[in-house]
Amino acid sequence: MDKVIVLDAEGKQVSFTSEKKALKLLQEGKAVEISRDPFTIRLARVVDLPAREERPAPARPGEGKRILLHICCGPCGTYTIQRLRDLGFAVTGYWYNPNIHPFAEHEMRRETLRDYAARVELPVIWHEAYDMPLFFRQVAGHEAFGERCRICYRLRLEQTARAAREGGFDAFTTTLLISIHQDQEAIRQIGEEVGAALGVPFYYEDFRRGWSERGRMANQYGLYKQHYCGCLYSEWEAARARAVKPTR
Repeated sequence: MDKVIVLDAEGKQVSFTSEKKALKLLQEGKAVEISRDPFTIRLARVVDLPAREERPAPARPGEGKRILLHICCGPCGTYTIQRLRDLGFAVTGYWYNPNIHPFAEHEMRRETLRDYAARVELPVIWHEAYDMPLFFRQVAGHEAFGERCRICYRLRLEQTARAAREGGFDAFTTTLLISIHQDQEAIRQIGEEVGAALGVPFYYEDFRRGWSERGRMANQYGLYKQHYCGCLYSEWEAARARAVKPTR
């Protein structure tokens, strides 16, 4: 038989007990039977239960903190902004992407972010200069995939960290962490190095779990979705991959 429900003299449920112990209490006149289905007894005395300790809800990691989010494009900002807000962060976007080539593509992505930010009420700090010559100077002689990418990550994350320090932000991070095409560990390593050097913590999270949600939200908001990472070299590589892709 199931455990017996035990009430006190005021009818408060105080515990469960075994049928054997319940029958003994009844025999000793310390309780009366209330019901057999379910088997319930009521004690002859009032039981003072200790007050249940109310445990505070665990604090969200971003509660009360301001974070500067480097945004590489509108679609990658969708889930990432939402996730950081869910964690309690007050999010401000930061636009600095000198790798994006040509200039028309850079402006298309910037305007896409501008429109999306207005729709989700995201404040954005815009780095107005187009530092494409700086990007090309830094990757000259290091154009191979992976090698140039690390240089590109560092260029953008250093600038974001500087802006975060100047703006008094509690942390900085990047939407690059949502892309399944980027080197997650390299971004993490460089972000933490840059953060330590400039005195602003780098917030790391593997946002790739939101990759499919990113696509859904980009479609929902009708955002422009690019077909290459951003630099001239990635455009060549993407075009070459499409050219050799077998047709069905």
